[in-house]
Amino acid sequence: MKDLKKTSIFISLILRHKPETIGISLDQHGWANVDELINGINKTDDYHIDMGILEEIVRTDNKQRYSFNEDKTKIRANQGHSVNVDVELKEAEPPEQLFHGTGEKFVASIRKEGLIPKSRLYVHLSKDKETAEKVGARHGKPHIFFVHSGKMFRAGYKFYLSENGVWLTKSVPPEFLGER
Repeated sequence: MKDLKKTSIFISLILRHKPETIGISLDQHGWANVDELINGINKTDDYHIDMGILEEIVRTDNKQRYSFNEDKTKIRANQGHSVNVDVELKEAEPPEQLFHGTGEKFVASIRKEGLIPKSRLYVHLSKDKETAEKVGARHGKPHIFFVHSGKMFRAGYKFYLSENGVWLTKSVPPEFLGER
């Protein structure tokens, strides 16, 4: 299982940030050809997969990072890209409040600038505080901001809900942030 996790992280790097690592490209919607992905990964010294392993990674990924197309000839990451792709997100009305977890070291700049996507295409928001705390813990001591997402939506900001339940928006200005 540990090897699957390591392989999943590598696939995430390829499908979200660096497809050129294994000599493949993504189409405009972030899809990669499954055969090209498997062949590219198998050319590396560290990873060897087949369709069964890839299906297992997609099925068991606890963050539901990946999706196949209907006939499983293409695969993509559901969100989190730094490469410019349109994963065909559908606009959605968010709940009144969403959450963003970060590390304490980023709190001062977020209070000043709001939430910005940095190297990603969108700001990622969680529907519950527990998930935001887990995300924040990846960056050191966690700090949780709550986002007045309903108010933002009514002010004209767009929100998207990814396939794996992560809420996305282009940015969150400081006036729509709160802390407890």
